[in-house]
Amino acid sequence: MADPPAHTMNIRNRLGTVGLTVLVVVWLLVLRPVALGGPASYEIVTGTSMEPHFHTGDLVITQTASSYAVGEIVVYRVPDGLPGAGSIIVHRIVGEVTGGFSIQGDNKTAPDPWVVKATDIVGRSWVEIAGVGPAMLIARRPLVIATLIGGLGFLFLLTWKPAPKRKLDVAA
Repeated sequence: MADPPAHTMNIRNRLGTVGLTVLVVVWLLVLRPVALGGPASYEIVTGTSMEPHFHTGDLVITQTASSYAVGEIVVYRVPDGLPGAGSIIVHRIVGEVTGGFSIQGDNKTAPDPWVVKATDIVGRSWVEIAGVGPAMLIARRPLVIATLIGGLGFLFLLTWKPAPKRKLDVAA
């Protein structure tokens, strides 16, 4: 089987580079986790408090915002000094109260027993993906990450072709 013409390979390489660059820029601007200085947070739903909207195992990607409003689904940390302090909760803002927000799960009969300040909110729900939480938990394991990186490195080595050596034309 003949190799494709050089100009076809050049176009493929450039398209691949452009595509990869676009993916990296989108990740940097939109999907980079807060822990890496980005605007996104990834939370896996546990429990039934947000049914029927969310179920255990759903993935919620949040984005930080400058303000939040009644009706929005947010991810927040239980305020310091309260039982469960620091726990991550996915609930809906149901009202504004002095000092913050009243927040409640869709499947709950009463609001959460504390006032949530805007500074306690991690972000508002931006993308919701049903049922991918268990796969995300598996993907975060160090052995899985190491295997993926090793596999990619192995594929690179299999497909790598050294540049042909050029003969230097030295005029004497």
